[in-house]
Amino acid sequence: MYEALRRIERRPEPYEYYTAETLWNDPHVSGQMLALHLDDNAEPASRNRAFLDRSAAWMVSRFGIGEKTRVADFGCGPGLYATRLAEAGARVTGIDFSERSIRYARKTAVEQGLAIDYLLQNYLEFTTEKTFDLIAMIYCDFCALSPAQRKGLLKTFHGCLADDGAVFLDVFSMAAFHAREETAAFERRLMDGFWSADDYFGFMRTFKYAREKVVLDKYTLVDASRTWEVYNWLQYFSVASLQASFADSGFALEEVYADVAGTPWTTGAPEIALVARKR
Repeated sequence: MYEALRRIERRPEPYEYYTAETLWNDPHVSGQMLALHLDDNAEPASRNRAFLDRSAAWMVSRFGIGEKTRVADFGCGPGLYATRLAEAGARVTGIDFSERSIRYARKTAVEQGLAIDYLLQNYLEFTTEKTFDLIAMIYCDFCALSPAQRKGLLKTFHGCLADDGAVFLDVFSMAAFHAREETAAFERRLMDGFWSADDYFGFMRTFKYAREKVVLDKYTLVDASRTWEVYNWLQYFSVASLQASFADSGFALEEVYADVAGTPWTTGAPEIALVARKR
C-alpha cells in the first residue's frame, strides 16, 4: 500500500506519459466524454450551445466562409463546429481519433444532409494532398500536446494550408495558469462514476510546473481487477510564447482574441484565440 501511495504522489516529468487514448476510446469513458460534449449546460468537453452558435457565426463572418471554403477541423469531436460550418456552405473535413465521436458526427451529417468528410484518425498522424482555406482547432486541444507534438502538428498545418489560408485555434492563457493550484482528492467513484461503470476508487493529483507553464491532472483509478492512470497535460501560453512557437514553424500571428467568438483580447482573459497565416 505504501508503494502504491508513493506512485500516486509521484510528480512525473512534463509529458512523461501520454494517455489521451483512454479518454477518447475507452468504452465507458468515451461515452461519458460524448455525453459532456452534447450537454448544453456542461463545459468540460465543449462549450454551451449558445456560445457555439455565436462562435460559429463569428467564424463564418470573420473568415468569409461560404460554398467554396475548404475547412479542416482538427479534433472535431462529434462535429459541433463542423456541422455549423457545413451549414454555412463550407466543404468541411473533420479529423478525430474518437470512434464514438466520429460515429455520432457521421450520423448527424447524414440526418441533416451535410456532405462532411469525417476521418477516424489521430490528427498527429494526418497526411493529405488537399489544401485548406481554414484550419481550425478549437477548445484548447493544442494545450494538451507535448512540445514535440505541437511542432509536428504545426508542420502539418503549414503543409496543407492554402497560401492565403488561416489557422484558427485557442489556448489557455497565463492568467488561467496563475489561477490553477496544486490539489489532491480521493473519492469512491471519483467524478460520479465517470471513469468506470464498475465500483472503483479514484485519486486525483494536480501538479504545476512553474518553469514549463504546464499543469498536470493525474488520475489514478483502482477497481477490483486493475489499477490504471490517466494523465491530462495542459500547456499555458502568453501571446509572446505563441508568437515564438508559430514563428519557428513558418507562421505569423495576425490577430489575437479572448475567445473563439471574437471577443477583444485583454491580458486577464483565461484564453487566447489566434489567427495565424504563413509568413
